[in-house]
Amino acid sequence: MKKVSDIIAIFLKKNEIKHVFGIIGSANSHIFDSIKNLGYTEIINVHHEQVAVMAMGAYYRASGNLSASLITAGGGAANSITGIVSNWADSIPGIIITGNEPLRYIKEHKNKRMFGTQGFNIVKMTSDITKYSKCLTDSNKIQYELEKCLSITVESRPGPVLLDIPLDVQASKVNLRKWNFEKKSSEYNFSSNIASKLINEINKADRPLIIGGNGIKLSNSEDLFRTFVNQTNLPTTLSWSGIDILDHDNPNFFGRFGIYGQRAANFIVQSSDLLIVIGSRLALPQTGYNFDEFVRKGRIIIIDIDDPQFPKKNIYKHFKIDCNEILQDLNSNTNKLKVVNKNWIDYCKKTFNKYPWIEKNHKSIKGYINSYEFMDKLSEFLNKDDIIVTDMGTALLSGHQALKLKSSQRMFTSQGLGEMGYGLAGSIGAAVSSPNKNVLCLNCDGGIMMNLQELHTIVSNNLNIKIIIFSNDGYLMIKHTQKLFFKGRFTSVNNKTGIGLPNFEKLLPGFGYKYFRLNNLKRMNKVMKIFLGEPNHAVLEVFMDPVQDFIPKVRGVINDDNSIIAPPIEDMSPLLKMETMENDFLIETSEISKKIKR
Repeated sequence: MKKVSDIIAIFLKKNEIKHVFGIIGSANSHIFDSIKNLGYTEIINVHHEQVAVMAMGAYYRASGNLSASLITAGGGAANSITGIVSNWADSIPGIIITGNEPLRYIKEHKNKRMFGTQGFNIVKMTSDITKYSKCLTDSNKIQYELEKCLSITVESRPGPVLLDIPLDVQASKVNLRKWNFEKKSSEYNFSSNIASKLINEINKADRPLIIGGNGIKLSNSEDLFRTFVNQTNLPTTLSWSGIDILDHDNPNFFGRFGIYGQRAANFIVQSSDLLIVIGSRLALPQTGYNFDEFVRKGRIIIIDIDDPQFPKKNIYKHFKIDCNEILQDLNSNTNKLKVVNKNWIDYCKKTFNKYPWIEKNHKSIKGYINSYEFMDKLSEFLNKDDIIVTDMGTALLSGHQALKLKSSQRMFTSQGLGEMGYGLAGSIGAAVSSPNKNVLCLNCDGGIMMNLQELHTIVSNNLNIKIIIFSNDGYLMIKHTQKLFFKGRFTSVNNKTGIGLPNFEKLLPGFGYKYFRLNNLKRMNKVMKIFLGEPNHAVLEVFMDPVQDFIPKVRGVINDDNSIIAPPIEDMSPLLKMETMENDFLIETSEISKKIKR
């Protein structure tokens, strides 16, 4: 006979889950005790439950290995919701195990607002943001439910699962049977005919373009994708979630597209007459605010195991299949592809060279460092296998627009939910999963405050993380919003309008960090070498113009009548002259663009 909590510990060991993240509470104390006693899985104790779940997801993003999070009842379960949504939005697998009030209260109070002392129906609350959510009321089914969670979290489109276990169920004893970890067969019927259809479509196109997305990474198809691109020489762009699939200097790579994309990449995407999207749902930040304007003169083919966010009426074909399977078959048939139109290749190269990632608008000014120029130079200091994790705001935008990456590096953040506070949590998960790699956390003065307590988690676990804080006196993205919509009337975005930020130079040494500062780009080489070479925990604060713009960007334009025009993604701010648009764009200029005053 084994305690249910002991069986959980054995399950983790059997599946070689070496690390889990959590915070102990009375409602999950049996599980903590069993894992500790078995001695195989290490518990990484964090200071906020949302961080436990975010770190669990980052662990998988960085290493491809599963992890779990251990959450207590009441406020602990409620705190975990943000992390669960984050992983759900980005299709990241992981097993969340929550403790709850004793089973008798759950049964007696099932129709009441709360269970027992502080419990509530976490299963009902998370049913829409997990692939599977279940309360274990029969202790004899513990193995069955754990096996089911393991299978569901990784099959098809991955995502988080949740198993809620009442306190007394954790302590009950049951017989341990032989485990059954057989994987389910794929629910998708793959046909090699699909590859032939794709090749025929590419051969008919004059301007074919490939978009690589996160589905390539989730299906462990990075090598297959690189082989396909290199063998075919098809022009390729990447989504932000697939940002690290290709080397930045791959001759077939033409940037990252989207609302905050690169101008050249957006021109090339919009000029294509056949867009083949592999492993992306084409969310609004990629396509722009007006779906009908996206690749308006071309056909869109999507290869993804789930329904895309992009409207079906705008999609020429959707193949609901695993990226790995189709890429294997495509690579076996690349000899059937015609040579790509030389004029199209020349256009992509010409556009990419004319509109570089770093423009004259990205120059630093006296006393401040422009984050884009900093990111461009930061690329030179990165090791070939570094892991870069960003928070939101400056770290997200300028990092994903300007950093030059190698395919052996990893870079990620929370793309779907975009919650401030992800940077430290994600870095912890990455560092625990990859102890022999350097982890660089790109953060902001506003975002780091959301989970500031985790600075101590990094120190107490001696994690190899270096932190960069971009200081711009508060919530810079919101400043831009208020500038656009409220004529620059700032509210709750900086010290003068209600948001105070600490003196990091005084605060961070108290956590055990060596502090560095940078407000002059001429000192960057010297400071970065010392900062990155610091053997102990270190933070670099980079001082920015408090109102620095994030450009280029697809930005709504307000008319005289206060109506807002949503430009197509090729028409980015700062707006180009109409003559330049017409000369540099392969297809006819959008009627929407013609209405915009320049």
